[in-house]
Amino acid sequence: MADETLARAGLEPEAMAPESTDWAAQEGPAPLEKGLFQDKDSCIDCSFHDKSGTTLQTFVPEGKKLFPQIIQTNQLLFYERFRAYQDYILADCKASEVKEFTVTFLEKVLEPSGWLAVWHTNVFKVLVEVVDMDFSALKAIVRLAEPHVCEFKLNTFTLERVKELLDLKEYRLPLQELWVVSDDSGVFEQTALAIEHVRFFYEKIWRSWDEEEEDEYDYFVRCVEPRLRLHYDILEDRVPSGLIVDYCNLLTQCEESYRKFLNLRSSLSNCNSDSEQENISMVEGLKLYSEIEQLKQKLKLIENPLLRYVFGYQKNSNIQAKGARPDGQKITHVVSSTMNTSLLRSLFRDRFCEETYREETEIQFHSDLLSAINACYEGDTVIICPGHYVVNGTFSIADSIELEGYGFPDDIVVEKRGKGDTFVDCIGVDIKISSIKFIQHDSVEGILIIHHGKTTLENCVLQCETTGITVRTSAELVMKNSDIYGAKGAGIEIYPGSKCTLNDNGIHHCKEGILIKDFLDEHYDIPKISMINNIIHNNEGYGVVLVKPMIFSDLQENVKGETEDNKALTVQTSGEADSAERVDLEELIQCAAGKMELCARAGQSEQAEGNCEIVNELVAASIQKGQMKKRLSELGIIQADDNIMSQEMFVTIVGNQFKWNGKGSFGTFLY
Repeated sequence: MADETLARAGLEPEAMAPESTDWAAQEGPAPLEKGLFQDKDSCIDCSFHDKSGTTLQTFVPEGKKLFPQIIQTNQLLFYERFRAYQDYILADCKASEVKEFTVTFLEKVLEPSGWLAVWHTNVFKVLVEVVDMDFSALKAIVRLAEPHVCEFKLNTFTLERVKELLDLKEYRLPLQELWVVSDDSGVFEQTALAIEHVRFFYEKIWRSWDEEEEDEYDYFVRCVEPRLRLHYDILEDRVPSGLIVDYCNLLTQCEESYRKFLNLRSSLSNCNSDSEQENISMVEGLKLYSEIEQLKQKLKLIENPLLRYVFGYQKNSNIQAKGARPDGQKITHVVSSTMNTSLLRSLFRDRFCEETYREETEIQFHSDLLSAINACYEGDTVIICPGHYVVNGTFSIADSIELEGYGFPDDIVVEKRGKGDTFVDCIGVDIKISSIKFIQHDSVEGILIIHHGKTTLENCVLQCETTGITVRTSAELVMKNSDIYGAKGAGIEIYPGSKCTLNDNGIHHCKEGILIKDFLDEHYDIPKISMINNIIHNNEGYGVVLVKPMIFSDLQENVKGETEDNKALTVQTSGEADSAERVDLEELIQCAAGKMELCARAGQSEQAEGNCEIVNELVAASIQKGQMKKRLSELGIIQADDNIMSQEMFVTIVGNQFKWNGKGSFGTFLY
């Protein structure tokens, strides 16, 4: 499919990424099989107008004195590539106009002749001289430089073979295969940059099917910008490794399916009309087209930074639970970096007194937290003594165990260091964590992710760096008397079909306080949430954000006047209105669901407004989803679900305080 991509752009299939030699690894992009987007970009200035003091780097291959210096062009920042494509190359062109705009750009900035370049393929590299340009084909007309400078990866490949290949190509080489040589004058730096932008575009941005998609928006906004952002998010370790693998696999599948589709479409043009073979091929073509469209939508979800943040990555852990010990015994693991007599005495007095442990208990001592967790079986307990414990990478809890700190959370600190997508993965059926402070560093995803089962956090402190706690579909979180702060994403992300109970917690200084994902998918139930006496304050965005499909907002206008129940749901509560004039939320909820509890009035108007606004909006969303599913079922798209309107998202919402959140207590994000 890469061959077809280049062919559609007017390039030959040989315009591939250079082999990963000792110097090519720095000059050219790494091949896809070694990992997507693994070239390391660093700071270097790039523009197409003169800037004083600005020079491009050059590189001399170590131990390769025969080859001259190469102008280093692949180490560009995001904004430099962004500006080049937006302002100089693509502008507001359509996908069908990409090549035309690229040719126009090259005609303005490229030196048409008189420069040397290294012709670099997967098999060899040869020094050539550019004598003319074929701009319309994005090719350079070359001749071998004198004296001949060559290097071959295969012993069977010789200079004579290179000459034969050049003759077959009529001495026209794709620009992607050329790396400009520096002459120390800086004259050809713009030429090198221009070729780099063309090379990067067709290797990282362009897709075979782009030209056939509808041009509702200009190509740069629709495709180039999101793919470019994804490239740099991956470079800067802001995308989970599993999501990168998924993206590569989806891209490969889509390329293969699209190639099959093109071949099938070509064969149909050669078939006799109304033949049986043509009918079979048309059915197969429709299936391929549907498959391609689904794959393209999945790719777009990952490429779009907002949707990537909203949908996240449904990682399946490979860690398996051990279950109970064969003899049924449960062990208490004591973790302490150092143990003295006073600590041991108080520990036995408080944790192993006769009233607490009536049966004989086996105790194991550990100096390392991970070794204790890895030694656990179902029902074990890990007691962590005061100290600072460093965890390199990620650790997973697969069995139903208890982790409890012996003391105050600030005295029992567990800090993550080293790379890893997450910090703590919870997979067990019933996990309990108490009196521990977790400090997160260098994670792509959240500080704690609950994949399956129930996890209870009590009296814990979570100091985040990326996302806070993520409650996946079918998982359950119970969080009490805990504090979470510092997340660059949401403090808590709640997925569809999950259950979340939040009592007496503080959620603050995050980008968003709580993010609730209400997807339009018949396979997912809405989450069940209980919020009591939480303080959600000083977050950059909203205290609570509901993510829902854009179609909800369109549907609201259609169903606004259909029933009295729906009319009531459009009434908004106001903090300035007198409580006697406000709509009775209990009546609204009973009209909508019949089972949801009364939204308790708090003493302060700000609290009441926040709690009531959330319930009002989410009940409306639930009814709208039910209305939409029924309408879709009338068209035969999905099966009607009469119980959808009886599902309440909030079981209880009482006494929560929303203070000093940048955008307010509650908001919605439509996708």
